[in-house]
Amino acid sequence: MRASSLGLVVASTLLLPTASAVPSHAQPPPSSQQPLHRPAWRSVTDAIVRTIWSPPPNSRPDSQVHKNSDDVVVRFNISNSKDATSLADAADTLFLDLWEFTDDWVDIRLQKDLIPSLLGLLPASLHQAHNLLMDDFTLQNAISDTYPSSRSSRLLQSNGPTHHNAFGPKLGVSSSDNIFFNDYQPLSVIQPWMRLMASLFTTHVRVISIGTTYEGRDIPAMRIGVHPTNNDSPTRRKTILITAGLHAREWISTSTVNYIANSLITGYGKNHVITSLLEEFDWVIVPTINPDGYVYSWDHDRLWRKNRQQTSLRFCRGLDLDRSFSYKWDGANSRSNPCSESFSGSEPFEAVEAKQLSDWARNETDNNNVDFVGLLDLHSYSQQILYPFSYTCEESPPNLENLQEVAAGLSKVMRLSGGRYYQSAPACEGNVGYVAIGDRQVFPRFETGGGSFLDWFYHDLKVKYTYQVKLRDRGTYGFLLPRDHIVPTGKEVLDAVIYFGKFLGGQLDFAAEDEQQGEFKPSAQQSQVPEVFEEAEYVDVDDEDVMWELRRRRA
Repeated sequence: MRASSLGLVVASTLLLPTASAVPSHAQPPPSSQQPLHRPAWRSVTDAIVRTIWSPPPNSRPDSQVHKNSDDVVVRFNISNSKDATSLADAADTLFLDLWEFTDDWVDIRLQKDLIPSLLGLLPASLHQAHNLLMDDFTLQNAISDTYPSSRSSRLLQSNGPTHHNAFGPKLGVSSSDNIFFNDYQPLSVIQPWMRLMASLFTTHVRVISIGTTYEGRDIPAMRIGVHPTNNDSPTRRKTILITAGLHAREWISTSTVNYIANSLITGYGKNHVITSLLEEFDWVIVPTINPDGYVYSWDHDRLWRKNRQQTSLRFCRGLDLDRSFSYKWDGANSRSNPCSESFSGSEPFEAVEAKQLSDWARNETDNNNVDFVGLLDLHSYSQQILYPFSYTCEESPPNLENLQEVAAGLSKVMRLSGGRYYQSAPACEGNVGYVAIGDRQVFPRFETGGGSFLDWFYHDLKVKYTYQVKLRDRGTYGFLLPRDHIVPTGKEVLDAVIYFGKFLGGQLDFAAEDEQQGEFKPSAQQSQVPEVFEEAEYVDVDDEDVMWELRRRRA
């Protein structure tokens, strides 16, 4: 009881300075069942908790009702290069919102009145090769359903039974049972939650800043790890970076990163696998690289993708952060069209947030003894695990086989965990088809693949295990994944994160014998550790089955 009260006092103290910065919302009148005489301090703490944690009763902006009211989502099935080229050109001509593309389909959002115009620009073979994924009514409902539920608001009212500790960690309770993950959360809730976690777990959690956005917001992150205290000589600290939210509308990526952070933080000292991973590595968790865009997607346009930076056209704001990095930047294909969803600016690193992220990463490696050993960059949707290179399929990374094997392992773990198949492939394969004789045929890109965060982190920072993970689903809901997928998605990605950490820690040795290739060399630890995959209490995975599958793929 005393610990619980102490936690509440700490949380209140931390959150009080931020309360004035969070928009206030009218609260319902007090219940007739509420006691007439309550201590003054209790009223203050109740007000803080409601203001910080409780979403407004009507969370969906009124503008959402009209902004996308006539939009639909159409899927085209692509079977040859001519059709792919025609569809890419037509989408560019009509300034359509390309949602996603894989090896055999392309999803496009457009006003329903534009469908005849689009079909008029396409060959006859595509006129019957499309179907409606979401009509206007379904799309509007899906948008509405991603906002916080009224039930969560009621739980946090002053007379609710759990409003004091609804988001706080509890002994014996996993991330799955925390109502923080019942809903997607706005940035005004995420940042206080991060400070709360850091205050309650001071031994292994710190809130840090990656930089500042175009509109002046902080880019917050959590550094999670336990540093040994018996080593007098400073050594480079192995660090794994997990990022989300480069694209504002991909809310499931932000929620998943928060789920991972919560599981790592609360698992330390209770789960031996997580404890060993936090002692072995620092984990830098970034809920959103694009806070400006994320806030805008909550307040104005649920389907906003880019950052909020001003461009040469006043009415077309924003740059695509994932096309703004310097390695193989290819702005020539998109810089003439600031209205494009993949607009990369007029030069590399013109996007403020991309520049801030790159400067922070280089400063960490140059001045703070940080040794980045892995990257997981979370996106949505399409259920894919992608590895370098993104800019071209004509060049292959030196450690391609190792990248493929780890990607296959991640895919296997996620399938065993959540039952969802995640395809592993090079990021360059925007659309790939297979002709009748079985030869591989790479279709034209629907957007430029240059200037990606994935390629830059791999090539310029020399981090040999970098992946972009596109989360659920395969198009039924797209970017508007329902809230009840937050926990299942978090679970399957957490299992993949633990697998990734165990591999990078040398507990999986299937790739060590091949590490001599190219510019990459094996670590001493990886070459000496026996091939043992210790079963984790936290991961419901048959590890021997994973290893057998990886070796089968190499045979």
